[in-house]
Amino acid sequence: MNPANLPFDSEAMLQGLRAWVECESPTWDASAVERMLDLAARDMAIMGATIERIAGRQGFGGCVRARFPHPRQGEPGILIAGHLDTVHPVGTLAKLPFRRDGNKCYGPGIFDMKGGNYLSLEAIRQLARAGVTTPLPITVLFTPDEEVGTPSTRDIIEAEAARNKYVLVPEPGRANNGVVTGRYAIARFNLEAVGRPSHAGATLSSGRSAIREMARQILVIDGMTTDDCTFSVGIVHGGQWVNCVATTCAGEALSMAKRQADLDRGVESILALSGTSDGVTFTVTRGVTRPVWEPNPGTMALYEKARAIANELGMELPHSSAGGGSDGNFTGAMGIPTLDGLGVRGADAHTLNEHIEVESLAERGRLMAGLLATLT
Repeated sequence: MNPANLPFDSEAMLQGLRAWVECESPTWDASAVERMLDLAARDMAIMGATIERIAGRQGFGGCVRARFPHPRQGEPGILIAGHLDTVHPVGTLAKLPFRRDGNKCYGPGIFDMKGGNYLSLEAIRQLARAGVTTPLPITVLFTPDEEVGTPSTRDIIEAEAARNKYVLVPEPGRANNGVVTGRYAIARFNLEAVGRPSHAGATLSSGRSAIREMARQILVIDGMTTDDCTFSVGIVHGGQWVNCVATTCAGEALSMAKRQADLDRGVESILALSGTSDGVTFTVTRGVTRPVWEPNPGTMALYEKARAIANELGMELPHSSAGGGSDGNFTGAMGIPTLDGLGVRGADAHTLNEHIEVESLAERGRLMAGLLATLT
């Protein structure tokens, strides 16, 4: 089977993808994510998949697991792992509507990662229409919480990955048409400052501001960044009344490192900031963490198969380890051959300029189809 001969059509794919993009699904809105899961489940049911809904927990939406018909159903095969949550709040379509501009198409979550998820299903459709039975059975798992570190579904992803031989992750492709064969470690931290209240006008000096201490510590945390381990504070909430010295202030920080040892040192450093100073207590607690994924021989052999398919399609397919976590961190760290970054090309994920390159829908769809049709 030559994937180049499959009739992928980026324009037709874009029309199917539109319904997904216009179904806004921010992580923290479980009902919105469930609506998106409903759409994906319906599409896969039409394709003949057996659909299972797995209930959510911790306030998040659930998961959809789809197993496609195969003579070796139940044996270890290929897991396609993707998330259907986005960072964009409901209402973002007013500022970032689905719109086409030449070879670019814009919309919330179109690049990260609804485009990649959609082309994966199109690859399965195209193979089925061509009468191709893949050597291995295919399972698709769509999850609801990747954008906040996968706190509620890591165990499901790891359990499903352990039942399979390969994991394909259609997260956004690289700008150079590259794929991802490893990812850096990422840790999240919760920050809390607790001070002493007072009237900000009448008795300012008797108060101790939690906001002031948080601001001081933010500069310290940002200043801890090195080439090997970065730190950034991305969320801050503090105070209730401008005429009150703030008693509490909360924040969240993110750290990324290329090697686990660098992350471990960074974690130790930021946790050491906890303490009390001038009447204000500052506490750092560790949140969810993604382990370093370093490519093993199995992952590199999987990459070489993908590179050979890309070359047959007339494309180069460079690879690299990447910053920015994904659920590939978990499966790759388990030692399961994992190939990430198989989704669309585009740019500006997580912004109001998020977009894809339209022709990459068919190009990457053919690559995915080639992998599904040849992995053994």
